[in-house]
This record gives sequence, structure tokens and C-alpha cells, in this order.
Amino acid sequence: MEKAVEMIQIVKQFPGVLANDHVDLTVFKGEIHAIVGENGAGKTTLMNQLYGLLKPDSGEIRIFEQKVSFKGPRDAIAKGIGMVHQHFMLVNNLTVAENVVLGSETTKGIVFDAREARTKVEQLSKSYGLYVDPTAKIEDLPVGMQQRVEIIKTLYRGAEVLILDEPTAVLTPQETQELFYILRKLKDDGKTIIFISHKLNEVMEISDRITVMRQGRVTGVLNKNQTDVRQIARLMVGREIVFTVQKPPATPSEVVLKVENLWVKDYRKLDAVKGVSFQVRKGEIYGIAGVAGNGQSELVEALTGLRKPEKGKIVLLGEDVTNKSVRELRERGMAHIPEDRHKYGLILQYPAYYNMILGRHYVKPFARDDFLDHKSIYDFTTKVFSQFDVRPKDIKMLGMNFSGGNQQKLVVAREMSAQPKLIVVSQPTRGLDVGAIEFIHKTLIELRDSGVAILLVSMELDEIMSLSDRIAVMYSGQIMGEVNPQEVTVEEIGLMMAGHKFEEIRRV
Repeated sequence: MEKAVEMIQIVKQFPGVLANDHVDLTVFKGEIHAIVGENGAGKTTLMNQLYGLLKPDSGEIRIFEQKVSFKGPRDAIAKGIGMVHQHFMLVNNLTVAENVVLGSETTKGIVFDAREARTKVEQLSKSYGLYVDPTAKIEDLPVGMQQRVEIIKTLYRGAEVLILDEPTAVLTPQETQELFYILRKLKDDGKTIIFISHKLNEVMEISDRITVMRQGRVTGVLNKNQTDVRQIARLMVGREIVFTVQKPPATPSEVVLKVENLWVKDYRKLDAVKGVSFQVRKGEIYGIAGVAGNGQSELVEALTGLRKPEKGKIVLLGEDVTNKSVRELRERGMAHIPEDRHKYGLILQYPAYYNMILGRHYVKPFARDDFLDHKSIYDFTTKVFSQFDVRPKDIKMLGMNFSGGNQQKLVVAREMSAQPKLIVVSQPTRGLDVGAIEFIHKTLIELRDSGVAILLVSMELDEIMSLSDRIAVMYSGQIMGEVNPQEVTVEEIGLMMAGHKFEEIRRV
């Protein structure tokens, strides 16, 4: 079989971290090749070198058996490499066609030829089953359609090898299956797909072969038909993983958080949360499911003091806390794991030990007589790093130098160790490997069983279904229904995520 990509003995080192340690990767033309590994294993670093964003310290890259050296992504694109990033690179107020051709515009004289652009996008979308309206604005499209636009963009630029980074992270189950249909069609048309994911069940469903990485090295290259999820996980983390969430029945008691008729506007001053009401009790996990962009972010920001609601009431432990500040809410027992760890969770220019005490930096044992107690801070950070397996163990390393997954572990560790009465958890396992996910899930159950009230917001449907004691599904700022996870199917939740009320589904 013809080799589409060869990466031979790739070495990439950053200060204090050997990200890629003599890595070999071979991807054959026309296959879907998955790359999996725990956080900090070096997957993203390896792909960034293939896409020209980074240059290897040593080693060799071959594309269709020709040795290459990329100065940047433009060189990689010229050699047929395309990358669809987890966070889409689209301009919201431009149309689909304008986004696709941006930077490679067709002109008629000196004027942008919009009609030609639309025609080319229509031809591409039809030939690969990527049906999308070329005249639609990006801001009006659901997430799954936006992802199609990203794929069309790479194909428009002549990509023969497509790198997809966590492509299903923001999709409903139905949208995931639509994406897999598209990927199989691309494969049938001779395209080569590199699929990076933490979702091992999806890796087993879509890939032909799987490369497993751990601590910067390749620990195995497996044929999908000759392996299983447990073997992959064992190669990823070096031990057996328990995939099912072990939890006793919840014993909820008094109401900790009560939300009444809450209305919240987004940054465009449009209603993002529309009259939402619910309660979270002590000793339960209340899950909120939904595709990104349906009001969950604005809801969480209003609850945690980051955004002022337009109307409605937020009651914490019997006290009206509507419009209270972040500090006041934290002092009343609320903790928050934000979905955007860079914006709200970390100060990237600070060392880890300062990040570990944010929000509690002015209280004992971290402060005495208006001065920081660095010994207490160091001891606490060292202990929590060990407990939550944050890597590397260097507590003085800057937040920006940790991998994305280990940045997430740092935030989760800080908030879970704050002894909260209510913890608002938004996308807690985003970007985490199976071992870290197992640990986070176990810790959330332990917090629940110790009497903490937990509001869990996640786009990971398996996570919501397995952890939650009750589930609300949000669509377009409203709750489509509140259900018991034991009494509802994944398909029904998926339909609610697409805008169908629970009562309507059950009537059909």
C-alpha cells in the first residue's frame, strides 16, 4: 500500500519536556488512522509538526514518499495536508462560500467573484456529501454544519490528507454519525484521514488502524479488527481502566441551588437563556445536556457571577445570590470548573503553585497577616499534583507550558479540593484521556456521596448519562425536558438536543 504520511524518528523537545521521543508514524493512503494517547502524550505536538506549525528537532517527514520540510502551514497545505482544528477557524459574519475561499479568493479582474466561489463550494459539497448552503452565514449554522464548512475548506485547498482534532467533541450523536458517513465517503474517494480522539468507542467504530502514544512515545500500532477498547486504554495509561461509572443510588436531601425563571443575554445582547428554572439538591448530580451554543455557557456564567442575568432569581443555600460577585459566591461555598480554562480557569503566565490557590489566595493557610505563606502553598500544590496526577510534577512551571489536558487537571484539582457545598462543573473532562476521565468521574461521585450538590454541564452524552441522577436538556436557551437517565434512551436525549420537547417525543 502507498504511504501517504511517514514520520520517522521524530524528536521534539520543549523546556523540561520531551514531547516526542523518536516517534514513528505511518499512515497509508485511503485509510482512517486514529491517534490516541493520554494528556501530554505528544499527539498534538506530532500533528502540529505534520501541519507545519512546529519544526522537528530531529527526524524526517515524508508525504507520499517524498521528503518534506515545512516552514509553515502554507507549505503543508501545498503538499496536500489539511487540518480541521477542534476550535473552528471561521469568520462568523461571512457566508459559507466566503469562509471557504478566504485567502484563496477567485477574482474577476480585481473584484471578488462571489458567484464563482458559490459554484465551487456547491460542487465540492455535492461531490462529498457535505450538503451545506453556500450563501448561509456561519453564525446562523449549527455546530455540525460549521464543521462541514471546515472540511470543505481543506478540500477546496486540495487536501489529500485530512487531520481531524477531536472532531466529535461538540456534536450530537446524530451529527457524529453524519460526520462518520462523510469520513467514510472521503475514504472511498481516496482521501486519507488522521483522526485524533479521546473517545475510544468512536475510534473503534471509524478507524482502520490505531497508533497509541504514551509519554511522548509510541506504545503500539493496532489493527482495529484485532484489538478492543481495553487493550487500547491499557497501552495509553499503562494499567487497566474501569469504563463503567461505579456509583450507589443518590440520596439527595435539601435544595442547595434554586434557579427561578432566569433570563440571560449573550454578548450580542440577544436572549441566550429564556426563562430557565430548576433545582439542585445536596448529594445529587444534576446534569445539563445540549450542543454547544444553546445557552449553557451563559447560564453557567450567570450562576457563577461572571455575567449578570436580565431577570429571574438564583438562590444558594436559601439566600438570594442573584448578581453577587464571584468572590461572594465562592465564600458562600460555590466552586466552578469553567469550560474555558484559559479565560476563566488559569493565569497562564503564573506558575502552577499560584494557579492552584486562585480564589483562596487571601485566606489561611495560604495567606498570613496579608502575606502569602509560600511553604503552605508549595506543600498544598505538591500534594494535589500527586493526588490528581498533574504532569509534569514541576509546581513552578508556568501554566502556559502544561499540555491542555494537564491544564484542565490543574483547574479540576483546585476546585474539587476547595471543600465546596455546590460545584458548577462545565465540560470537566474536555481533552482528558481515559485514565484522567476515570479519576474525575470517581471524584465527582465521591463528592456527591459526601453531600456536595453538583451541577454538571457537558456535551459528552455518555458522561451526562452515566454520572447524572437527573438530566435537563437545553436547546435554544430553553429546557426541553427533565428526565431520569434510567428511563430515557440516548436517541431520545439526542432528539431533545436537536430541539424536540420530551413530551412530543414520547407522544410519537
